[in-house]
Amino acid sequence: MLYLVWGSTYLAMRFALETLPLFLLASARFAVAGALLLGVAAARGASQPTLRQWWHSAAVGALLLLGGNASVLWAVRRVPTGTTALIIAITPLWLALLSRARPTRGLVVGMALGLLGVAALVVPGMAGQEGGTDALSVVVLVLASLSWAIGSLVARKGGPPSGLVATGAQMLAGGLLLLVIALAAGEPAALAEAQVSWRSVASLVYLTVFGSIVGYSAYGWLLRHDTPERAATYAYVNPVVAVVLGALFADEVITGHVLVSGALVVVGVALIVRGK
Repeated sequence: MLYLVWGSTYLAMRFALETLPLFLLASARFAVAGALLLGVAAARGASQPTLRQWWHSAAVGALLLLGGNASVLWAVRRVPTGTTALIIAITPLWLALLSRARPTRGLVVGMALGLLGVAALVVPGMAGQEGGTDALSVVVLVLASLSWAIGSLVARKGGPPSGLVATGAQMLAGGLLLLVIALAAGEPAALAEAQVSWRSVASLVYLTVFGSIVGYSAYGWLLRHDTPERAATYAYVNPVVAVVLGALFADEVITGHVLVSGALVVVGVALIVRGK
């Protein structure tokens, strides 16, 4: 479920951004989802987060949703959705480095292949664009994957004991942080003047329900019940889903170079996970 849902969110992000401001879009998606989850948790009798747990949730929300997801939103307007997913697929590489994994042969080879695949995407002509993939966007996406990896490790300790409360608090806190940035950027005024399309609204609803409530909750559950490396195995399935959907519904070109670069990244990530 997580593999398919998150693989499809890249295309939904692109459609939502057609007429919706970036930070307001991200804020609405996560704040609404977080508030709904906290409401469900309260109805079930779960304890609400303490002040210390709220600070922890805010830190995780900032790393995962502001540093991670919002950065992807920024880049997906400039980079094909499939290429975006391929670059984000190096998240397990960061997890392996941050967790100080023992440098097995498979881990070393996997890291080398993953980095080579990402580097190949930046070379002119290798992403279906004459100038290659925008270098600044690649840097932003690499940093986004790093922020997501750090947030994934931080999320494992110090949060609310209830998984539903922890996930809801992270999304609500992250959504409010994104709202502050949206207000500072003057996005509400831009939204008032924009002609919002039905496709953008439908994409926002999809991102909120499936990308956040279903997908993010599933990822949070995996982080609490399994290793971060295994939870991150979605990273080598998402690109396949994103590339196919981008070609079918967004007229994105799948070149031989993209396939080769993608294969390097996916195989590299698989070796990293197996190496751990």
